[in-house]
Amino acid sequence: MLIGNDCYDCSKYSRLEMKNINSDMVSWLEDIVEENNARVERKEWKSKYNSYVVYDYEPFCTDGFEINLTITSYDESYLYFIKYLYEEKISTVEYLNSCIGA
Repeated sequence: MLIGNDCYDCSKYSRLEMKNINSDMVSWLEDIVEENNARVERKEWKSKYNSYVVYDYEPFCTDGFEINLTITSYDESYLYFIKYLYEEKISTVEYLNSCIGA
């Protein structure tokens, strides 16, 4: 995940690039982004097997694709918080899955 100040249209924005988002978490993450004064600037499906294949819409078959999001906000602290929430949710889900398997 990359956080930087070089937005496409305006240097006032900070940017967070999140790669290989869990597909089950995308709608939750989009809600979190909206709740935290940020915006999804770009959502793309990139092939895991061919780096030249990138869609800006969900392909018919999503197997073999990773979901990448570019999130922008006026305040960088919102981006850090969004990143923190996502990482905590992933670690909680992994912990609960390990409890089920034990």
